[in-house]
Amino acid sequence: MKNIAENNLIRFINVTKKKDGIFANFKAKGIRGGLSFGASFSVDISATEADPTVPLEKIIEDCARLVVKEFRKTELEFEGIPSAI
Repeated sequence: MKNIAENNLIRFINVTKKKDGIFANFKAKGIRGGLSFGASFSVDISATEADPTVPLEKIIEDCARLVVKEFRKTELEFEGIPSAI
């Protein structure tokens, strides 16, 4: 299980400050049903409605929960392919 692609993990990368806000960045890689996938996520920390007085680790944990929640309910559609598939 040393390879992240073998255990379908979402990994925290860093926190970045941009003019739009402060973002927690994550990457996901995995293998499921013969499909290898990878994705990057940037979560606006204000979207978690976390109290700014709590430790950064707790805020990052809240952002990670938001990533998992939103990623699970994502419905992807291929560009140029009818949605009837």
